[in-house]
Amino acid sequence: MQVTSTGADPRLAGARLTIDLDALVANWRDLSERSSPAKCAAVVKADAYGLGVEHVVPVLMKAGCETFFVALPEEGVAVRRIAPKADIFILNGVHAQSAATMVEASLIPVLSGIEQIELWARFCRERWLHAPCAIGVDTGMNRLGLTVEEALAFRARNIADHLVSPVLVMSHLACGDAPDHPLNKQQRESFQRVAAAFDDIDSSLANSAGIFLGDGFLFDVTRPGIALYGGRASGTGQNPVRPVVSLHARIAQIRQVPKGETVSYGATQTLARDSRIATVSVGYADGYPRAGSGAGVPLREAVTDGQSGFIDGRHVPLVGRITMDLTLFDVTDVDEESLAEGWIELIGPNIPLDEAAQAAGTIGYELLTSLGKRYERRYLKYADA
Repeated sequence: MQVTSTGADPRLAGARLTIDLDALVANWRDLSERSSPAKCAAVVKADAYGLGVEHVVPVLMKAGCETFFVALPEEGVAVRRIAPKADIFILNGVHAQSAATMVEASLIPVLSGIEQIELWARFCRERWLHAPCAIGVDTGMNRLGLTVEEALAFRARNIADHLVSPVLVMSHLACGDAPDHPLNKQQRESFQRVAAAFDDIDSSLANSAGIFLGDGFLFDVTRPGIALYGGRASGTGQNPVRPVVSLHARIAQIRQVPKGETVSYGATQTLARDSRIATVSVGYADGYPRAGSGAGVPLREAVTDGQSGFIDGRHVPLVGRITMDLTLFDVTDVDEESLAEGWIELIGPNIPLDEAAQAAGTIGYELLTSLGKRYERRYLKYADA
C-alpha cells in the first residue's frame, strides 16, 4: 500500500482525512461501464470535490479518463498543468476577462447564452481562431443555458454563418436523483430535439444520477461527479459506489461529567446520567457543520438527534453544540482500551458520507466540498490503477 501524506503535519493535526484513490478509480470504471457506449468523463470542479485535483486527476487519467469538467477557468488551468492532452470544459462559461486564458490553456467554455456565444465568436474572429466550445442548453432547470428554441435557432444560424466551433452540446438534469420525477422524461425529450439538431457533434445530459437512469439518458458523454467520490447519486436504493473518504478526529480530552450538568455553548443539553465525555479536535472551522449539533441549534425537519461518532464497534452520540475547533461525544459506554487509541470516526465505513450530511440537514456534496485545510490528508493507493 502506498500512503501519501499531505496537509497538516500528522504529528500535530487534530484529525486525519483519508482518501482511497483505488476506490475512486473503481468508481470511475464502474460508471464508465454503466455509461457504455457513451464516453465517461469526470467532474473535478471545486478541487475535485475538495479531495485535490493534483491527486485525483492523475489516477483518473491513468485509468483512461480523457475528459474533465470544472466550473471556473482557474480550475481549468490547474487541471491543464496535470493533464496536458485532456479535453477540459468550463461549465460556468466565458466572460471578457477570461477568454484569453481559455485560449492560452486550451480550455473549452460551455457557452450558455447568446451573449456568451457572440463574445466568443467576436474574440475568435478578431484573432483568426477556430477555438472549440460547447453549447449549454436549459431543458428545465432554469439555471444556465439557451432555451431549446434558442439552441435550435442558433444551430441554423451557425450553419450559415460559422460563428463558433462547437464540439459538444449539453444540458443538466434537475431531478436526476429522483428517478420517478416527471421532469426527467421532459428534459430527456427536450434534449433529444437539440441533440438531433446538433447531430455532427457529441451530446451530454447525464450527471452521476443520470447514469443510473439508464440508456435513454446517456447520449455520447456522461459527466459523473459525486458518485466518483463515493456519494449517493440517487435518492432510492442502495448506494452502488465504493466509499472514498473517511474522517477520524483525535481525542483531545476525556472528562467525567456528573448527571445534571450541561455541556458546550448555551448550556443547551443537560446530561441525563453520569457521563464520560470525549472532546475531539474538529469543529465547524474544519467543515464539520454546526447544524449537526446534538442540541440547541435549529435543525431542519429531517434531522433529529444530530451527528454521532463511531468507536469500539458502536455509535456514540454527539452532545451539545459543535464549536469552531472542538466537538463533544458521549463515550460513557466505550471500553477504556478503545479510548486509549485516541481516535473517533466521523465519516467512514460506519458513518457513510451521506448519513453524516443528512444528520446536519445537508447533502454529501456540501459536506465533502466543505472539509477544511487543517486535516492531515492521507492518500491511499494499493494497486496500479
